[in-house]
Amino acid sequence: MKRAERIKDLGSGIFSEMEKRKREVEARGVEVINLGVGSPDLPPAPHIIEALKRAVGNPANYTYPLAGSLRLHEAVAGWYKDRFKVDLEPQTEVLVLMGSQDGLAHLAMAYIDPGDLALVPDPGYPIYGCSILLAQGVIYPMPLLAENDFLPDLTAIPDEVAHKARLMWLNYPNNPVAASANLDFFERVVDFAREYEIFVCHDIAYAELAYDGFRPVSFLEAAGAKEVGVEFYSLSKTYNMAGCRIGFAVGNREVLASLALIKSNIDYGVFSAVQEAGIAALTGPQEYVAETARTYQRRRDILVEGLADLGWAVPKPRASMFVWAPLPPGYTSSVSFAAEMLEKAGVIMVPGVAFGSRGERYVRIALVRDESVLLEAVRRVEQNLCFR
Repeated sequence: MKRAERIKDLGSGIFSEMEKRKREVEARGVEVINLGVGSPDLPPAPHIIEALKRAVGNPANYTYPLAGSLRLHEAVAGWYKDRFKVDLEPQTEVLVLMGSQDGLAHLAMAYIDPGDLALVPDPGYPIYGCSILLAQGVIYPMPLLAENDFLPDLTAIPDEVAHKARLMWLNYPNNPVAASANLDFFERVVDFAREYEIFVCHDIAYAELAYDGFRPVSFLEAAGAKEVGVEFYSLSKTYNMAGCRIGFAVGNREVLASLALIKSNIDYGVFSAVQEAGIAALTGPQEYVAETARTYQRRRDILVEGLADLGWAVPKPRASMFVWAPLPPGYTSSVSFAAEMLEKAGVIMVPGVAFGSRGERYVRIALVRDESVLLEAVRRVEQNLCFR
């Protein structure tokens, strides 16, 4: 049967190949250390689990929820006010999602017609580009380069491209490059978006996984940001609720209404018990969030400092749950390097090219295993690969 044209450019070739090789290595009796998928390995705080247990036991929570509860919308608005000093109208400037990826995947359907142009970071989280392809739009890649602190150079976007573009994807703290942005950058983005009538979609999923006293800012903190954009947030990383599938979008009410219209024709909302857990997460004690960040910081230090001792210099990120590592001396292909790491050391890292052509000569390493396992990963690298 002939597949639709809209999916012809979608693919997970590298990820599928890594999974195939993983199974082959495991068949040899090797216990593979998976530092590829960015899935949190820590549990939610006890008060979140208790809230979920209570809600699961309530028979009233088993009807179609259809939308986010007003209490959850108010909890989101209160959290944004406390964390970023951003005012949100709970009923019109907050939209509950089945995880932020739900909104990231569907928003382009409301604003991209076939042939429309979108500005997408390269390298970037795959769903940004996939959402444009599914809407049959055209991707214009914005290179994220080390010399620009992995921020897109807005002045390098040709004027004719900027005039055609409908939408821009941004993500800070970033996946995969683990870079961060400041308020000055976001203010320039707002000016750019106003000048060219571009809508901005900012993904801020890693805002609370920040280290060494760093506090990431929200795009919506920039003056006028709500006029030109929305921001997506997930409870998956901050509160270790990845399997619960709950997140939200906030900001421009017209865009949120359009996304809500798309979703109303696709799903019936987030399970009410999960919404109760989300309320407990956002309104309850936040010390567990700080402890989660401290855990990731210790993991970051063990991994980066351990690799440095081997002669592999890797920058320390200020935020996110990833390390974006330039290939060590002697290597040029991220795919071959990642394959060698898996075959020889039994350690999975994602080739940077899986996130876009500008990701070549990098690998992404997820800090999703405990400290002892990361020490073992460093030991395996030392035994099986030579960088000196």
